[in-house]
Amino acid sequence: MAIDHISWDHYRTFLAVLDTGSLSAAARSLGLTQPTAGRHIEALEQAFGGPLFLRGPQGLLPTEKASAMHGHARSMAAMSASLARIASGDMEGVRGTVRISASEVIAIEALPKIFAELQDRHPDLEIELSASDTVEDLLNQEADIAVRMTTPQQNALLSRHIGRLPMGFFAHRLYLERHGRPTDLTGLSDHRLIGFDRQLAYIRDILKDNPVLADLRFRFRADSNLAQLAAIRAGIGIGVCQVALGRADPDLVEVLPGRIDLALETYVVMHESLKTTPRYRATFDALVAGLFEFAGRQGGGAAAES
Repeated sequence: MAIDHISWDHYRTFLAVLDTGSLSAAARSLGLTQPTAGRHIEALEQAFGGPLFLRGPQGLLPTEKASAMHGHARSMAAMSASLARIASGDMEGVRGTVRISASEVIAIEALPKIFAELQDRHPDLEIELSASDTVEDLLNQEADIAVRMTTPQQNALLSRHIGRLPMGFFAHRLYLERHGRPTDLTGLSDHRLIGFDRQLAYIRDILKDNPVLADLRFRFRADSNLAQLAAIRAGIGIGVCQVALGRADPDLVEVLPGRIDLALETYVVMHESLKTTPRYRATFDALVAGLFEFAGRQGGGAAAES
């Protein structure tokens, strides 16, 4: 079969095999039979002139050719999902699907109230929420609107600066009773510190502005801010969280308040081409208004549209 005649269903199966590591699991996730999934992969292998997967101890492993195809297939999946969202609504009313990307903490602590009020006003609006600290690509339609903790760089994006969400060091009161409280930044090294295991974009921005943090050694590491917050609440050690969240928990104590300037610059962002479509504009405006209120409760600032 020629490459230009390959159905999108074949690429969906390809991505499912990449994600699950087996034909049977991929077939189940897509509602297909295993022989059908196998035929899809065979057709792709014929079209691309070589094997895409090798069988290993842990399941099907992608070949170099499959790895090279991966990013392009993901882009196709994002485009297909974006087209489906466009087809779900119309250009006149606030109805249809909007996909929103936001960090885990924002998605759980700030957005549900905003979405509840938004969908009360517009009952035909459907929300897809991607709760992840990974920055999804708006230009490639991985999401329609994003709440970001880094300054948008692309010129084709419409952004609204919400302000700074203050961050601080917090620990459970029982941890501090057992281990004492540091009196300065150098004293942090004597404690079990909770932090990240990889540097995402917003973490790099924080370290650039506060190089002293780059030398800290974390004894509990997680790539999830929710996991870090849970570790702080469990008394594992001292970690960083949004000041408002820390102060709202009666068992948490702020450590070294005001000794270092930590904040997350927060933006609501969408592709400029979406601003005249009612469901995107209504969702964007609701996120801006709701997050201004959320930032205000935390002592954050506000800025103008750019």
